[in-house]
Amino acid sequence: MAGAHTGRHTRNVRRFAVIALVLASVRADARPSRTPEAAPAETERADFWREMLEPHSDEVRRIVQLADQYMRQGDIALFGDYDPTGSQRLTFYKTAYGMLRYAHRRAPENVEVLRLLGQAADELGKTHEAIDAFEAAVRLAGADKAGFEITGRLGAIYLRLGRLDDAVRYLRLAQGPIAPGKAITAATLVHLSNALAARGEMGDAIDVLLTALPNQVQFYAPEVTLVSFALAVQYDRDEQRGEAFDVLDHLQTSLTSGLGSTVQNALGEMRFAPAEDQHYYQGLLYEVMGNYTEARAEWALYAAADMPFRARALEHIAAIDSLRRAPPPANVPAIRRVRRHP
Repeated sequence: MAGAHTGRHTRNVRRFAVIALVLASVRADARPSRTPEAAPAETERADFWREMLEPHSDEVRRIVQLADQYMRQGDIALFGDYDPTGSQRLTFYKTAYGMLRYAHRRAPENVEVLRLLGQAADELGKTHEAIDAFEAAVRLAGADKAGFEITGRLGAIYLRLGRLDDAVRYLRLAQGPIAPGKAITAATLVHLSNALAARGEMGDAIDVLLTALPNQVQFYAPEVTLVSFALAVQYDRDEQRGEAFDVLDHLQTSLTSGLGSTVQNALGEMRFAPAEDQHYYQGLLYEVMGNYTEARAEWALYAAADMPFRARALEHIAAIDSLRRAPPPANVPAIRRVRRHP
């Protein structure tokens, strides 16, 4: 026990030492040298007022850059398959969180600091701190100007907490077109659709996804794949089986690398809110692929959590059990085999 305590103490000392060295370098490099004679009078006056209003702006800006780099490096470590347990990513985010708390004390009204602080807190499971940071950023910047990275994350947090009205409010603010390379925009659309569906507004839930998709999809980027599959999920929840099949059939014929692996990768980028929703998505994917054992297990997990579409999940379970007793012809698509259980 003494050895373990000493080890933890040593690691903490090292971590604080690293942060101290980083902050020391920030202070040393914060203000680039400038020849006063070469600066215009207007620039000098602007610098004067900036220093009056934000005396630590250069230091804070450097901290923001470093913290952002730490967080990006943590994400690369996780998704680059050389941090399978996520421990390295956690260390990166903890370091960034400590730096950003320091920066927030220096510049309590800096929206960029609040955005990154909220993001780091959210990734570390500090939900209350994340909400405080994001809401402060919204108050300072204005709800319409805060940006989807703030309002989208805040809406997703409220969705995880079951506060559907708050979730819809902020996710509506973050709603926008699908942006290739921006997974958070697709996730925001899926969160908004799921929040509306949970409120029983299935028409709006479907419209959110349907209007976001281009009329003719030429290339299925991961973001487009995620939104398309989410659309199939909402059609299935609304018992529009024909429309669900059409979406899935189009996906299957368009994805050159295969429906299963491509959608699985897209779902892997998604942090579901609530987490149990992932079982519905996985259940439908497995069922479409004909993996009925895995599908039944996912539907059962969703149903056991007493989620809003529990009855539909039980229908899928009943349909799978019926298929096992009397397998249909092989040429009948899996999604067509699902029928309403009496």
